[in-house]
Amino acid sequence: MRAAIFHAPHDTLTIEDIDLDEPRGSEVVVRLGASGVCHSDMHFVDGFYSIPSPALLGHEGAGVVETVGDDVTMFAPGDRVIACTSIFCGHCDRCLSGEPFLCMDSPQRGPGDEPALSWRGERVTPLAGLGTYAERLLVDQNALVKIEQDIEIDRMALIGCGVTTGVGAVLNTAGIEVGSTVAVFGAGGVGLAAIQGARIGGARTIIAVDVHESKLATARELGATHSVDASSRDPVEAIQGIVPGGVDYTFEAIGLKAAAEQAYESIRRGGTATIIGMIPQGEKVEIDGPSLLGGKRLQGSLMGSNRFRIDMPRYVDWYLQGRLLLDEMITRRGRLADINEAFRAMKAGEVARSVLMFDEDA
Repeated sequence: MRAAIFHAPHDTLTIEDIDLDEPRGSEVVVRLGASGVCHSDMHFVDGFYSIPSPALLGHEGAGVVETVGDDVTMFAPGDRVIACTSIFCGHCDRCLSGEPFLCMDSPQRGPGDEPALSWRGERVTPLAGLGTYAERLLVDQNALVKIEQDIEIDRMALIGCGVTTGVGAVLNTAGIEVGSTVAVFGAGGVGLAAIQGARIGGARTIIAVDVHESKLATARELGATHSVDASSRDPVEAIQGIVPGGVDYTFEAIGLKAAAEQAYESIRRGGTATIIGMIPQGEKVEIDGPSLLGGKRLQGSLMGSNRFRIDMPRYVDWYLQGRLLLDEMITRRGRLADINEAFRAMKAGEVARSVLMFDEDA
């Protein structure tokens, strides 16, 4: 099958023919129809995070089940599915405590197992156990959810990461209250989803912060009541000018140390700042220690604290009801060969989300 292979930081991805093993046990092969291009993948290309190479990036995919292993009970060929990085075992402490997104024993092939993917006889590392910049995906059945509603494949792909991460951070991790005041740092795919989560959750004030006016315009279209251009204004002062004393909740959806610190500085006494973005490895977020005496909280969120087999069909329903806007989040569509251009456009701030299309019939 064709795939975009990551070789080393700062190198372009190359389109190669790679080998996919047969599904074993509880594994499923999915013929991918679409994959979103997420900023998290860019962190590996830029060298902010490491992964053994050669590697297959991509983690926001949807498609159709092609073949299944002998122990698969939940899926059959022809099922339309969304993949999720929160591959859960169902029996560890975190899974049994209702936090499968923090699974301690994720069912994935390890270094001692036969590789799921190989290129020129070498093991290929799939990012987060997925690797969606390819025509097919081999994963455990506990990485998938079946979608029975009538929704386009590219919208399904967005739900696989960006929507689940952003909406979930607001509604699951932070659990905002109706009437809350919210600020979201970053108006890319995850940030736009967080803004929509705040709107759906009943926030009365939603402030979008970004350095690109085009992305702020999209944020206003999707539910932001105010916007702050951080390229020309101090966002902390701007937010506190809109909501004196600071907002109830902030969400950092970029992965920048400075933005995370500004998100914390922008909350009121007793407020909560939630970090969604992947801050580069080795960097420390610094906060004013005495401010903690005012009850301020700084917390992280992994994949929107999801229970994806419950959350994702719910998000599909919200989309079909017109409450969750996905069409407006897709700025560009392309093919697998366009992956490097999609990364360039993301870094330039030209897109909210690019989606790679593999199979228009999926």
